[in-house]
Amino acid sequence: MTSATQTAIRTATDCDLLVVGSGAGGLSAAVTAAELGLRVVVVEKAPVLGGTTAWSGGWMWIPRNPLAVEAGFVEDADAPRRYLHHVLGAQADPERLDAFLHQGPRMVGFFRSRTALQFIDGNAIPDFHGHAPGAAPGGRSVCAAPFDARQLGARLADLRRPLDLVSLWGMGIAAGADLRHFLHAMRAWPSFVHAAKRVTRHLADLALHGRGQHLVAGNALVARLLTSALDRGVELRVSSPVRRLLREGGRVVGAVVAGAAGETELRAGRGVVLACGGFPHDVERMRTLFPHAPTGREHWSAAPPENTGDGLRLGESVGAEVRTDLPHAGAWAPVSLVPRADGSTGHFPHLIERGKPGLIAVTRDGRRFVNEAGPYHDFMAALFSAVPAGEPVQAWLVCDHRFIRRYGLGHAKPAPMPLGPSLRSGYLRRGRDLLALAEACGIDAAALRSTVAAFNAEARHGRDPAFGRGATPYNRMQGDAAQQPNPCVAPIEHGPFYAVRVVPGSLGTFAGLRTDASARVLGSGGEPIPGLYAAGNDMASVMGGGYPSGGITLGPAMTFGFIAGHHAAGVALPTVDPNPDSFPHAD
Repeated sequence: MTSATQTAIRTATDCDLLVVGSGAGGLSAAVTAAELGLRVVVVEKAPVLGGTTAWSGGWMWIPRNPLAVEAGFVEDADAPRRYLHHVLGAQADPERLDAFLHQGPRMVGFFRSRTALQFIDGNAIPDFHGHAPGAAPGGRSVCAAPFDARQLGARLADLRRPLDLVSLWGMGIAAGADLRHFLHAMRAWPSFVHAAKRVTRHLADLALHGRGQHLVAGNALVARLLTSALDRGVELRVSSPVRRLLREGGRVVGAVVAGAAGETELRAGRGVVLACGGFPHDVERMRTLFPHAPTGREHWSAAPPENTGDGLRLGESVGAEVRTDLPHAGAWAPVSLVPRADGSTGHFPHLIERGKPGLIAVTRDGRRFVNEAGPYHDFMAALFSAVPAGEPVQAWLVCDHRFIRRYGLGHAKPAPMPLGPSLRSGYLRRGRDLLALAEACGIDAAALRSTVAAFNAEARHGRDPAFGRGATPYNRMQGDAAQQPNPCVAPIEHGPFYAVRVVPGSLGTFAGLRTDASARVLGSGGEPIPGLYAAGNDMASVMGGGYPSGGITLGPAMTFGFIAGHHAAGVALPTVDPNPDSFPHAD
């Protein structure tokens, strides 16, 4: 460090705990520590708060959570533990998994009883792998309750808005009943009324406030955590990247933080929590850890662009080790590339429509390769295996006119939204018949026609013998209950036909800093680095690179943030599960 740099650093500002990043993991640690009496500062690199969490569906996988217990879903920790060990295999980390399974319900109880974070249940959401031992058909998921953004006051301007690609005019739509109403709005009067009320309210909010005030999903989770942080005096700084960590006697004691007034040496007596969102836009690390991205640029993450691996590099700079031996370094998801009016390209994550009846996915050889209704992570793993070495990793989602007007296809929304913009931009391909569609997409035409004919012959009877669509509770939840006998299967036969190209993407990353069950970052010798914690995607995934259920990023992020906050405060973790009868209802 040069003398010029030294003189540019302003006088130190003190706090007890410094949190780097403002997604669920970081804010969970900040609110917990502040509630336990620490002075906390949160610094965020981006000009807005919320990280990937603010763009997410907001679901947290927390087996044995109090809301499930209230609804009669009672199980001991052995069932989810058995499920995780079966799905994760040798990658299971018993010590951290046990910490997660025991403290997850207590985390929910802590926030529910002591903060502004209230929850709604996801008791109808099944685990991904329904035939695995210990899998549950529901009762293991929670989400933040909807939130009135006006409660944030002036700090609402600092909240990251919902991802425009998946929202409707900037209006977030929650998974579950809310989404079902929007998909059925043109087919059922109650759904039309619901959708019309939501849209009318949102348009009024845009006119009066410039953004929606009814927050749902991940946006609601961040807003409730921010409200809780502000209530406890947590200092929240945006546009404040960390340049380096400070160490004294082997202990991390703070960081140098940049800002509009230059660099500040910010000392933190209890340590630093790294929660910067992993490395989904770190080209060099992707080149090293993503086999499908030999230059690091053959991957299109749906995470915010600011997530460039800062936390991992900061950890490595003080001797931490990034776990690189996971079977999957990322939380894979198929994405399509959406041309924007300003010339940039958006990354649309295909999480919903693949399970609806009347769609298949094919590679350029015109053949299916996967159960399209299965988990998004598994979809991509199958695509990686299906594409010959040396070829671009891509597939096409193919449907007919009835499907796209009923469910939409990626960024192309269902009726009554027009398809014209998606067609004119080249995002959506159309053909009057399958041969014309194949030509528009560069797909083997004869093979595509044969594939669709074989699929239709079985689909007319609700069957999919090739890949078993509809065989698990998760498949069926992704489908349309109105389609019987199989909610995931219908023939593709009503032209014109449509297709969207999907490429490798992710919702985040799994490879991260090695940590122990107390969220302490470990050095190369396996010993904790004093004063350094990690949460969220900066922590190597407790799931070991596997994806057993939706919400396995945010559930552990919230839980290990809660654990880190306790450890930093020197307060013992709770040892008794919460009593559901003592909690207020979500407001």
